[in-house]
Amino acid sequence: MIATGERGIIGGMTDLLADAVAELYQLDPDQFMARRRDLADRARAAGDPAAARQITGLRKPTRSAWVVNRLVRADPDVTARLAALADELRDAERSPQGARIRELSAARARLVDELTRQALSELPAPPAALREEVSATFDAALADPGVAANLGTLVRAAHWAGFGLNTGGSPAVPAVPAPRPKTPKPAPAEAAAERERRHREKIIEAERDAAEAGRALDAATAAEQQLTDTVRRLETELAQARKQLAEARRQAYRAESRQRRASATLSRMRE
Repeated sequence: MIATGERGIIGGMTDLLADAVAELYQLDPDQFMARRRDLADRARAAGDPAAARQITGLRKPTRSAWVVNRLVRADPDVTARLAALADELRDAERSPQGARIRELSAARARLVDELTRQALSELPAPPAALREEVSATFDAALADPGVAANLGTLVRAAHWAGFGLNTGGSPAVPAVPAPRPKTPKPAPAEAAAERERRHREKIIEAERDAAEAGRALDAATAAEQQLTDTVRRLETELAQARKQLAEARRQAYRAESRQRRASATLSRMRE
């Protein structure tokens, strides 16, 4: 089972961080990185460097995780329906009754199928692999409270590999870094270490930005080379066409001269 989420720490979030989480985990993954950078910059400009660091640490979701997150955030009834059925399934497992378990298993399959269709309804021709991951995530949410608690900020699809239900609840790694508890004012040595750590974080962030810029440069360079090759090809074709035009004009001039001479000869013969 793989899951990440925000619940359990939302209460400690600043407004800037909570707003960033709500926006980013509904956003198309292709837009995630750029928007995360913008929101972190906004937090820094607002004088909240801690929120900026936490926003920078938010992890980009896979497309299957994004599909689930978007549905859960758009329709609060989804989590309520999953929780209600999960409770019924756990009650049935504690006092096994074959008919009731079969009934609830069928209800589980229907709910997972319905939520999967609902989550993918706005995507044109979703691939089978994406559909399977979305279904697996909803199924895992019914089996594992740890997955259910993290719906809305998943960064990967979740898969329940156990048997039955997880009644104890499994821990999940949060997608949002937990806020640091307040600590006494550090001693000079500790303050220096803290400055060094922050400096290192800035270096890491700068390296990340440099890597993204490098990838953008590679893409732009490739596009430039492709266009350069196209221009050269078109220039060659244009030069060839101009040669052909000049030759065609010479042929037309010669043909016109022959036509005039032939006309003059014909006129003399008629006289």
